[in-house]
Amino acid sequence: MTPRIQTLPTTLLVGKKSITSFADNNTFELWHSFSPRKKEIKHSINDNLYSVEIYPSTSFFQNFNPTQVFEKWAAIAVSQVEEIPEEMQSLTLPEGLYAVFSYKGKPSEAMETFKYIYSEWLPNSGYAMDHRPYFALMGAKYKGEHPESEEEFWVPINAEQ
Repeated sequence: MTPRIQTLPTTLLVGKKSITSFADNNTFELWHSFSPRKKEIKHSINDNLYSVEIYPSTSFFQNFNPTQVFEKWAAIAVSQVEEIPEEMQSLTLPEGLYAVFSYKGKPSEAMETFKYIYSEWLPNSGYAMDHRPYFALMGAKYKGEHPESEEEFWVPINAEQ
């Protein structure tokens, strides 16, 4: 599985966030509260969904602890953030380099892909994880828990020092 290396331009998002952990995962509840309200967001750019995770450090996966908390977002991209629906917030994804992995299958079965990315690909890639948000981009081919569902995992990277 070889990623494409791509520079993401600064991207504005609007959505809902929560604090969660892998042990106490509240992703379903977050998306369940966001999805019915996404149509309230003005200035959307497209129909893509962003599942964003902001980890406390770049060593989050090297020193993995399933109870360690991180920030999780359910969001969409917008052209401006002047009008934000109640109970939602804006997030700016800063410009930066990403390794983009295509994934096909049930999202609940993606753990092997993540293990490959963080334990095999990243340590041997010549890149290091950068301290910017990670996200899954779910476009037109995303079908939830369907085995033919497709999405992309965007891992923030920089050249190793």
